[in-house]
Amino acid sequence: MEQKKQHPIREIAFFGTQEYDRISFDTWNKNYRYKITYHTQRLSENTLSFLGSANVVCAFVNDDLNAKTLQSLSDHGVELLVMRCAGFNNIDLEYARGKISMARVPAYSPYAVAEHALTLLLSLNRKIHRAYARTREYNFSLEGLLGIDLHGKTFGVIGTGKIGHIFCQLLQGFQAHILAYDPYPNPETVKLNNTHYASLDEIYHEADAISLHCPMTPECYHMIHQESIAKMKAGVILINTSRGGLIDTEALIKGLKAGIIGAAGLDVYEHEGDYFFQDLSNRRISDDILAQLLSFNNVILTAHQAFFTQEALDNIAITTLENIRSYELGETLKNAIP
Repeated sequence: MEQKKQHPIREIAFFGTQEYDRISFDTWNKNYRYKITYHTQRLSENTLSFLGSANVVCAFVNDDLNAKTLQSLSDHGVELLVMRCAGFNNIDLEYARGKISMARVPAYSPYAVAEHALTLLLSLNRKIHRAYARTREYNFSLEGLLGIDLHGKTFGVIGTGKIGHIFCQLLQGFQAHILAYDPYPNPETVKLNNTHYASLDEIYHEADAISLHCPMTPECYHMIHQESIAKMKAGVILINTSRGGLIDTEALIKGLKAGIIGAAGLDVYEHEGDYFFQDLSNRRISDDILAQLLSFNNVILTAHQAFFTQEALDNIAITTLENIRSYELGETLKNAIP
């Protein structure tokens, strides 16, 4: 039997680390005893000096893993890049292949993201964010807070992987009519009551609310644009808990102004890299598009928190550490980035 080639782990450098990352990984690392160095800085070609003796790097969604960064990691002796997230659109994959091994966390808690999408939908429909702000100032007027019954309405779900499928399951409680779209239909989604696959145009024309659950691939970039918004039912609620680049934000703003988009619930923003996961409350926002988006009272923007549950953090830590252990032992990486 051929002996597996093992890879000793000297040190793991974590980038873009928050306090909750440290707590979660330190808790689960007691079972692995790896040397971990945490850095709040995001990984980019400008922060490579923080690598120290690490031969494993752990990165997150907004780290900049372009060709120059990847080449520098390889030159430094980094053998393994582990993403503590599902997405990897921030990696120059073509350049990385053959230079460095890569793994990810393909599914940490699809329930967390699907439930957050539903939370945004319910909050926008019943204007909870506005009602909360009013009553805090003793304004108990109901003017402008009118919603609709979601019971029996038509929902469009674009993308029916694990998260999209669970979102469809959650909508069952409303006895809703669900129109799903995916180039690769999920057989389990087909079995759900009042659910069938339809074209994107059919969804745009008929859905009272649309929720996006797609990966950030070239085919999906700006899939919601000026032309697609023009086809939508007036007053539609648009939800995005996937990737910011799925929506052309300038087109979204025009749709909001025109009243085609009745409300938007966003957990992601296409230019979020300079803003999300940090406190900028004492600084001015230089992104005019983001500032304009935040000015709408029918928009809720959360800071990429859909994944953020205790169960998800545990799964992220365990899967990431198991990916490292598999590499260390010379095993096949079952969560390898293709």
